[in-house]
Amino acid sequence: MIYKAQSGHPGGSLSAADIITALYFEVMNINPQEPKWTDRDRFILSKGHVCPALYSALAIRGYFGKEHLNTLRVQGSILQGHPDMKRCPGIDISTGSLGQGISCAVGMALAGKRDHRDYMTYTLLGDGECNEGQVWEACQAANKYRLDNLVVIIDNNNLQNDGCSEDIMPTLDLAGKFKEFGFDTIRINGHCMKEIVEALDDMKAEKNNKPKCIVCNTVKGKGVSFMENVPVWHGQAPNEKEYETAMEELEVGLS
Repeated sequence: MIYKAQSGHPGGSLSAADIITALYFEVMNINPQEPKWTDRDRFILSKGHVCPALYSALAIRGYFGKEHLNTLRVQGSILQGHPDMKRCPGIDISTGSLGQGISCAVGMALAGKRDHRDYMTYTLLGDGECNEGQVWEACQAANKYRLDNLVVIIDNNNLQNDGCSEDIMPTLDLAGKFKEFGFDTIRINGHCMKEIVEALDDMKAEKNNKPKCIVCNTVKGKGVSFMENVPVWHGQAPNEKEYETAMEELEVGLS
């Protein structure tokens, strides 16, 4: 998608791919034939720029035809550069401005509580995104309203647009921070499907009036040797040779 569009964010899409796969194929209670089903689990991609990973999952699950994947970032396409709930089936809220998705997730989880619904709300944030103060205001609200139907997932790949998160604005101990904000918190390998699914299942089962947080240790550009841990691939599309090499390496990784 990103190669064809010659625009997009491959690094974060690859670091988040395993997490999104676990949610859409193992954990979430959803119905692609009824995208707005009232009792569906909600997913908010707070780091909206990595939507290629989400679009792939939605297409494979049957929310729309796979032919749309060739139209990423084309004017008029249902697959814009950030998720658009008015265009794309399966998108629960439009996102893109970093820091705001978790606030939407808190609102959805609170609505579920007050309406006595059983659905879960999941939101995926980047570690760099946690520089935003709005994230922590939302966390305070999640704690106040005892939202144990909310799971915050951190794609902790240690890089952001301009370089290493530690150099730009240190996030310090994210797991410890969320714990101090009243969250049940766990840190896992964000590329181990078994760990991801088990953590998500455990968080869903635990009803203790506490919001949940899973900090996933990930690698930006995971699976493509020349992209891994290289900041420039935050928002750069590959050329033809780079694309061919990347696809070869990803195919080997899947075999």
